[in-house]
Amino acid sequence: MKTIWSSQYELGIEVIDNQHKRIVEYINQIHELSHSNSGDVSEVLHNLVDYTYSHFAFEEALMEEAGYPALTEHQFTHRTFIKQIETLKQRFNQGEQVAQELAAMLQHWLLNHIQEDDSSYSSLVKSNILGEHAERHQNWVKKAFQQYFKSPG
Repeated sequence: MKTIWSSQYELGIEVIDNQHKRIVEYINQIHELSHSNSGDVSEVLHNLVDYTYSHFAFEEALMEEAGYPALTEHQFTHRTFIKQIETLKQRFNQGEQVAQELAAMLQHWLLNHIQEDDSSYSSLVKSNILGEHAERHQNWVKKAFQQYFKSPG
């Protein structure tokens, strides 16, 4: 089922919202490819997993920079989810048709994670990084983005 991005998923942190939108685009591509049996699901799956890992690393660095007190718990949530992704990725590499299952799992997890977990750090990031002294953090955000992502996203 295709995910339609809506404002209910936005945190108000443009760089993070854009990353979440990109993950949703990858999920939608996998749904499309696995239903039509055309195109390379493997490549999109690889890009989706790689981008998700980069997003997690960037998000954690952003939370650390903002002084988010529940960073360890958030990291644990990410690590637990990465283990689930890795298991499905291994099954895919062994020839199982898990693309649809992975896309559905990612879709469900991401949207819940945004609304429940990510929303808990957004106000701190907005005030400590994007707020009054945002110009001090602009270079940090740009460098961190370049560190975790190969191309703009």
